[in-house]
Amino acid sequence: MQTRKVSQLVQAMAVSEGAGVTVHRTIGTPALRHTDPFLMLDYFSSDNPGDYIAGFPDHPHRGFITLTYMLDGHMLHQDSMGNRGDLRAGGAQWMKAASGVIHSEMPQQDHGLMRGFQLWINLPAAEKMSDPDYQEFLSQAIPEVQDHGVRVRVLSGEYAGRTGPIHDPHTQVQYLDVNLAARQVFIHDLDGRMNAFAYVFEGNAKLGDTPLPQHGLALLGPGDALTVTAGEQGARFILVAGRPLHEPIVQYGPFVMTTREDIERAMRDYQQGQLVRKKAAVSGA
Repeated sequence: MQTRKVSQLVQAMAVSEGAGVTVHRTIGTPALRHTDPFLMLDYFSSDNPGDYIAGFPDHPHRGFITLTYMLDGHMLHQDSMGNRGDLRAGGAQWMKAASGVIHSEMPQQDHGLMRGFQLWINLPAAEKMSDPDYQEFLSQAIPEVQDHGVRVRVLSGEYAGRTGPIHDPHTQVQYLDVNLAARQVFIHDLDGRMNAFAYVFEGNAKLGDTPLPQHGLALLGPGDALTVTAGEQGARFILVAGRPLHEPIVQYGPFVMTTREDIERAMRDYQQGQLVRKKAAVSGA
């Protein structure tokens, strides 16, 4: 067994998105353009409604998946195909944009804390022009495992015999929300073929002997297991892993394809009102 170590630490970069909402980005920055199959990771957190009330009006996507995990707050998803989704605290939304989706994500609160993550996951070339799909899961649909100061919510993949409701057949993403009491140790086996990262957003911790800074991403090196130890304040972090696709990545804003020609086609389709080809299937719990 080889224990994974931190291969790179990436501090979050403040980026303005939507109608001026500040997000804190780690994947998708000059320091880490992507880590196959992950294209972007944003963390958003504010209890000042002036920071988030304008939300994320209509914007397009093509060629990838978005996975949004709402820690606190309430967002409404609407898209150009007539779908509506209600994303509340503890819930998750999986949207396969594929051939094209235009949607909005707008806050449904005028006070209180708004906090969560959005992860972009690449699609293989053969799936980039497939039909869109949309899945939404309430907090109670996400399994939770508790054991001696360790609490793990399983959004995707498996942990301790529990399977998350979100399934991506192409990259087999594992997405865990891990909450550790003070000085507790989290030991986890992880498929050595997968690329993985951890992001601490509460408290402090170490991965092996390496301190994990809060609001920084720790990219993990090769291995098939990891050990995280919480500090005196405890720690809460997401642990995400996925199978790399080993395909070219050509990105222009919200379009991610494998060739420049496909990007130019996506831009023309959007400009000509032809990006959305088929209504997304909707499922969830």
